Amino acid sequence: MVRIRLMRMGKKKYPIYRLVAKHNLSPRQGDALEFLGYYDPKRKVGKVNLEAVEKWIQRGAQVTDRAKAIIKLAKKYGGEIKAPSEANK
Repeated sequence: MVRIRLMRMGKKKYPIYRLVAKHNLSPRQGDALEFLGYYDPKRKVGKVNLEAVEKWIQRGAQVTDRAKAIIKLAKKYGGEIKAPSEANK
């Protein structure tokens, strides 16, 4: 089974997450089937390829709770997640 989930990247105490499609039994840092976007929680910015996400969901991929929240936020802004100060501009 394929899952859309987060893969931690970045430095110590400064995480950046990649949104990826992976097999559910593969390790967090293992090979991904496809890179779908990224999210930086410190700066609250990111980008998600919504077309690729929909393609994987139609194929039967399950979405984790955290990934679902990030996808929902990206849909609100059309694929781009912007910091609260940038979103008002």
